[in-house]
Amino acid sequence: MKEATSFRVRKSSFYDKKSDAPFKISRSKLNNFLSCKRCFYLDRVEGLKEPSMPGWALNIAVDELLKKEFDQYRKNQKPHPTMIRHNLDFVPFQHKDFDVWRNSLKGGISYLDEKTNLILHGGIDDVWFDLKERKLIVVDYKAQSTIYPVSTQSYLNSQWHLSYKLQMDIYVHILRKMNFDVSDISYFYVCNGEKTNNNFGNKIDFKTTLVPYKVNTSWIDSKLSEMKKVLNLDSPPDVVSTCEKCAYLKGGKNYF
Repeated sequence: MKEATSFRVRKSSFYDKKSDAPFKISRSKLNNFLSCKRCFYLDRVEGLKEPSMPGWALNIAVDELLKKEFDQYRKNQKPHPTMIRHNLDFVPFQHKDFDVWRNSLKGGISYLDEKTNLILHGGIDDVWFDLKERKLIVVDYKAQSTIYPVSTQSYLNSQWHLSYKLQMDIYVHILRKMNFDVSDISYFYVCNGEKTNNNFGNKIDFKTTLVPYKVNTSWIDSKLSEMKKVLNLDSPPDVVSTCEKCAYLKGGKNYF
């Protein structure tokens, strides 16, 4: 096994207070900042690396298959059966940079926030186009497996899905900063693996549900400004009592 290390070595991952170059912040790092400013600071400024985790292979497989499926309709500019079933006058959106938008490692969707000199970026799953309103619709694929039927209220009210809603807010915010006209209504395309079958039969049956979510982007600008102030601190913010990582690190100090 490879020897584990505590700190990052790639310099572009570190925030340099003395540099005038824009600093990249991913959508997931903004989520981390919202969860715990101390852990965010230790990561981006000090370079403390979180333990790695394996990817969610089944979720990634569902994402890839959905992208291939919707791309067939994107190429022909035809509505997907889901759009027809929900009486939505939509087609998958076409753009020359769409493959880049999907890949966060290649830049994804992004913009430079001139007030903070931060580049906010992220990789999207899909964008649809409202033919009537002439607006973009942000769509995020979600794969799960629960015994309970998926409903809009239960899905959006789940405490575990708060990060999903923040994710949508950020994607819409970025696309608007890229000068696109984006709808306030976005959609989670939820694929629920059914557990009620009597046998496996070498397949999992998924039931799909389209969950609409009205985004709220009003909080993002102020949080970016707050983030900039935290990045410029000379020492980490205080421990957050609700942060499990802080509690773990604090407790572990007694044994090292």
